[in-house]
Formats: sequence, structure tokens, C-alpha cells
Amino acid sequence: MHAGQRTVQRDKSWREIEEAAPQFMAAAPAPAPASKKRQLTTDGSSKRWRGQMNAVVVALVMAMLPVVVFITGRRPAVWIQTAADGLRRGSDAFFLHPRLLGGLLLDGFDQETCHSRYQSAMYRRNSGRQPSSYLISKLRRQEALQRRCGPGTAAYRNAVEQLRSGESVASPECKYIVSISYCGLGNRILAAASAFLYAVLTDRVVLIDPSNDMDELFCEPFPGTTWLMPRDFPVAGYTNFSVDSAESYGNMVKNRVVRNDGAGVSTAPPPALVYVHLNNDYTDHDRLFYCDEDQRLLRRVQWLVMRTNSYIVPGLFLLAGFREELGKLFPEPDAVFHHLGRYLFHPNNLVWGLVTRYYEAYLSTAQKRVGIQVRVFGADSNSPELVEQITTCTQKNSLLPEVLGAGSSEPMTLPASGRRNSTAGPVTSLKSWYYERIRSMYWENAAAAGGGGGAGGGQQPSHEEYQHFGAKSHDAKAWAEIYLLSLTDELVTTGKSTFGYVAQGLAGVRPWVMQKPWNRLADQPCWRDVSMEPCFHRPPYYDCQLKRWADPGKVVPHVQHCGDVSWGLKTVNR
Repeated sequence: MHAGQRTVQRDKSWREIEEAAPQFMAAAPAPAPASKKRQLTTDGSSKRWRGQMNAVVVALVMAMLPVVVFITGRRPAVWIQTAADGLRRGSDAFFLHPRLLGGLLLDGFDQETCHSRYQSAMYRRNSGRQPSSYLISKLRRQEALQRRCGPGTAAYRNAVEQLRSGESVASPECKYIVSISYCGLGNRILAAASAFLYAVLTDRVVLIDPSNDMDELFCEPFPGTTWLMPRDFPVAGYTNFSVDSAESYGNMVKNRVVRNDGAGVSTAPPPALVYVHLNNDYTDHDRLFYCDEDQRLLRRVQWLVMRTNSYIVPGLFLLAGFREELGKLFPEPDAVFHHLGRYLFHPNNLVWGLVTRYYEAYLSTAQKRVGIQVRVFGADSNSPELVEQITTCTQKNSLLPEVLGAGSSEPMTLPASGRRNSTAGPVTSLKSWYYERIRSMYWENAAAAGGGGGAGGGQQPSHEEYQHFGAKSHDAKAWAEIYLLSLTDELVTTGKSTFGYVAQGLAGVRPWVMQKPWNRLADQPCWRDVSMEPCFHRPPYYDCQLKRWADPGKVVPHVQHCGDVSWGLKTVNR
């Protein structure tokens, strides 16, 4: 069966489940009207109804089981386990729809335009963290805002005309934030997620600069509209804004173009557009973005343009004005990108084809999936020390089976099913040299019991040798590799790498992190990260109240310094 046929048939299996559901529901008692829900909880009728409904769903799942097995050719354990977990929790949002990720995703998109949106749950063993009901409600509200004020609407045309004329609007109907896309793919994804969260917190429409393949790698996340900035935006050269631009907030403050009276109120009308420079080279004046009084002023600006190559979310937690809202959105602070990433970033059909073909060939039958992400920075090239660090880390922590050495022999034990106990997973790197060394190690030497002949199985999806900025095929392969890493059970990543940050967040796992320099072999070749959140590499070391240097890692208990970047910040559960 061809990959395309499998895709169509998988979509058909979901439709069959949904079409069959009403027949099963007809046999169950109807739920009580909303006005009587509270009364039902005082007796046993609610429990009896839920028990009957659960039984109906279990029957439906079991009835569809042969169909799922036949159509997918894969074990449906993930799908069934996810549905069972939802039933045990009694979650209505999760009812029969693990593909909706606990309510993160909205049903109703055309599946043919984006296969990955509803199929991805079938490829993950880890069902992921459950989003808060408050986050789900805010996402629905943001989607409505995007449809009401996004490109193609009268409100958007009015806002563009006001910007073109230089007119400043005191209370604009719709406000916008434009995220400039640049740097590597991991940086672009983290920057877009950061801009989106800021948009949710400040009731802005988020628009993504479509350059650097942002319009050719991802499906549209919002129904009935687009998140891509139209190419006829009237501000010429906005993608070239820099730390020196007169439009930057830092320069406006420095040059007294805007003045803050300390309560977030400017003595003059706000500019029609402000550029927020949050890149690695930002200045002390640019860092005022992370101060509450400056945020109160920025709320009055209709158009914000943001440039960053970092994950600035931990910096938003430092703002007192955002903390209560962030706490309701994310009761588990270590899962912010996990939820945002799964909501926003769905591979388009081309990239999804790369992912599913690799998955079917190398991961579908593996009992244990271990992803290894190798990122070599600077002038470093092929490093035997790094290979030793990888093997020591994976074997010491039982991620890969121990190598017994040349001449050793370990009998292979097959399970009752006759299938090998295998460990497989992608090794991603710009260079093929590392994968070839790891593969040769398991090919030439016996592995300890438990590895089966499949230890170290799989293939390196691609090896581009060096980073090709702006190359479409390069970015498509990189996005496919990130997503494949996110489908594994365990992850070994390279410290400081945004590529690894995105994979671990989508996967919902705390990675084993390898740090440079590579001489940490004796005591600690890698360590388990305290959080699956990305690290904010360049946070502001500034106390907005005292107007002086301060350690941002000591402001709130759930924002602490990163293990791989000691001066960086990340959110954790505390």
C-alpha cells in the first residue's frame, strides 16, 4: 500500500468512528439539561449515566479496533490508551477525540489540507499533558479575534490605512503584533511561539513574517483566517529593523520620543507603530520591554513589530502584570511550549510525508524509541570524544543497550510474539559521521541482553553537512527531523540547541542533555533536565523597580537558571 493510500484510509477510519458514534449514542440516556446538572451531582444518576456512556464508548472502541488495525497496519495501543485515560478522568473534552489533544485543537479543519493536524496523536505514545480549561477558552477567544481582525477583514484594512497615514489611534478596534522570522528553524519556531503567547496576553492579532519558509513548512493554525503577514504591508523594510532603528522602543525611550510618567501613560499620543528589539544584542533601553510600566504604555500602540531569536516566555513570567493570567493559563509552568507548540506547529503535507515514511520504515515496530540530537557549534567537526560522550550517556542511563565488546556473544531472546525487543530512533545531525560511528559500534559488537538485534536501529534522516539558511529543502528536512525526535520515548539532546528545545517540548519529555565541553565523561556525560521547557538565553538582568542590575532567576520560584546555559532562564514546576 502506498503512503498516500494509507493517509486517505486513516482519515476514513476517523470518519467511520464519527459516523458510527450516533448509532451507539442512541442507546444511551440523554444528558440532563444544563439547568439540572448541579442537581444530578447530588445523587447517583450522574455516575450511572457516565458509567453507561463509558461502556458505550468502550464497546465502540472495541468494535472499531479491527478496522484500526487493518487500516493502519500498526498497533493501536496509543489510541486506545489515550481514549481509556480520558474515560477514567471523565473528561468531556477528551471524549473519543485524542486527536484534538485534550481540547487544544478545534475540530472542523479540512483534513486533506493538513494531514498532520489530526493524525499526529496516532503516532505518539506519550499523550502529553492536559491543557487547562482556561487555556482552551483563551485559544477559542484568540481564534475569534484572528478571524475578526485578521488579513482580509474590514478591521485589518482600516488598521493598515491608519498605519499608512501615520495616524495614531487612542483606542484601536484591533491591535497587532508582527513576528519577524529569521535565524535557524528552531529559533524561528520559538520566536513565533513567544509572539503568540504575548498576543494572547495582550489581546493582539499575531502575524508571522512569511519569509524564511514560514509559509511553506506549517499548516495554518487558526480556522477561517491566516497568521501570515500579507506581503503588501505598508511599512517598507520592516523585516530589516535592527537595534539601531529609530522605530525601536529602546531608541524612542532613549531619545525621549516617548515619555513614561511611571504609570504607563505617555505625555504624547502613542506612535502608530513601535518596533520591539529583543535580540541577543538588545540594549538596556530595549530591556525595558520586561518592565510593567513600559508594558502599560505599549498596550496603547496599535502595531508592534517584534524581532527575537530567543524563547522569551520566561521573561514574561517576570512581569507582575502577567503572572496571574499566566498562572491560570499554565498551572504547570514547565509545559508552556508543550501546549503552544502542539497547538501552533503542524507540519504541512510535504513534511508530514517525510515524517510518516520514516516512521513506518524504522519506528513503527520498535518497542523503545530513543532520539539522539547532535549539534556541533563553531569550528568543531568530527569528534571521537563526542561519540564517546553519546555512548556513555545512553548506556549509563539504560537508553541504549550496553556494548559487550568485540568477540563477545549474547544470545538473542525473542518474546512470545516472535518479534525482537528492539530499540530504534533517529540520530539527527548536520553530519553523518556521528550516526555512522554509533551504527558501526552496534554492528561490530554484541549488545547486552534487552537490546535485541535492533539496538541502535533506524537511519539518520538527513545530513546536510552545514546549516543552509533560507534553503527550502534544508528547512523541510530539519522540520521533519525535529518532529521525528518528538515521536520518541526518550531524548538525548545537545545543550544550547533550539533544535533540541523544540523537539523536547513537542514530545513532552525531559531530555538527557549533553553539555560542552566534551570532557565531562568521567562523572557526568549528560544529565536529566529539570524541565522540558526551552531556555531563554538572553534574559534581562534588571530590576525595574530599583532601576539596577538584578538576578532574574530569583524573582519567582518557578523561573530558574538553565542547566545548559547558566545565565539563561527556564520555567519549572515549583
